[in-house]
Amino acid sequence: MSKRMKRIHAVVYGRVQGVFFRQTTLEQAKKLGLSGWVRNLADGTVEAEFQGDQEAVGRMLDWLPRGSIESSVVRVESREKEPVSGESEFIIKW
Repeated sequence: MSKRMKRIHAVVYGRVQGVFFRQTTLEQAKKLGLSGWVRNLADGTVEAEFQGDQEAVGRMLDWLPRGSIESSVVRVESREKEPVSGESEFIIKW
């Protein structure tokens, strides 16, 4: 039985820049076997897209509000997107 692929776009609000949030997100995504990306936005938020099997994506969504040890997440807004083919790794976008 194949697992259904899922892709999520998320924006994370709070104290999430300059606190290793992107690096920790990268490490968590790799642990869960997800592909996608994470980046800082000019307004102080962090934006990410990640995809993989439904269970792993759910675990990532559960993790985002906790974030890195130094971060203080106020809220996470997320929505489902169509999966992207050919994406094989998770990266930090600059």
